[in-house]
Amino acid sequence: MGKIISLANQKGGVGKTTTAINLAASLATLGKKVLLIDADPQANASSGLGIDIRTLEFTIYECLIDGVPSKQAIHPTEVENLFVLPSHIDLVGAEIEMLNMDNREHVMRNFLTPLKEDYDFLLIDCSPSLGLITVNALTACDSVIIPVQCEYFALEGISKLLNTIKIIKSKLNTALEIEGFLLTMYDNRLRLANQVYAEVKKHFEGMVFEAVITRNVRLSEAPSHGKPVLLYDAESKGSLNYMDLAKELIAKQHEN
Repeated sequence: MGKIISLANQKGGVGKTTTAINLAASLATLGKKVLLIDADPQANASSGLGIDIRTLEFTIYECLIDGVPSKQAIHPTEVENLFVLPSHIDLVGAEIEMLNMDNREHVMRNFLTPLKEDYDFLLIDCSPSLGLITVNALTACDSVIIPVQCEYFALEGISKLLNTIKIIKSKLNTALEIEGFLLTMYDNRLRLANQVYAEVKKHFEGMVFEAVITRNVRLSEAPSHGKPVLLYDAESKGSLNYMDLAKELIAKQHEN
């Protein structure tokens, strides 16, 4: 039975999509069957895995709005064991279209839960907002990974997100847990990065992943080639960091 994990932070530019793509690819490389669900209208996770979103007949939008079976919208990627349920700019309008639906917070859960039979991990790349699509993702998932950028104001947006998670846990998804906080864009030469690292560790203690994602040029270049960093430069620091994260996540599942 697979596990659904959302990657969420309403603050943009924290390495959320980078994490979704590269964690998914690393898990797949370690032999897990993985589905990446792109729930961000920018569709960067889809294009970052080489999917040409202009040619798609079905995306997550059709699954949410028209009830198209999710299996019809899933595509394989260059990475063995890694599949993607792509997004589209149309998703911007989906929140308004869903307002009149019954059980509008549960639409995503209804079509993702049956897929847990087919995959070991289902990762949802949420958009940088706390709108209805993100609420859907948090209602559908078992846990949340929260990427935190090692910079000033890093903790500022987290309290808002934690509050949203708390509300969803009490009203819509009682099983929802925080999988962990992931420190991204870390540069150990910067005093500020070290201060943020220490602060996050102090604040969230054992909930912070041991793996830390350091700043890495290859990591930021890879999406423009439509590849995870693993295929672009497997020896790069970024690739090794995400492999460490994937191993840590798998070890954590075995413990539970």
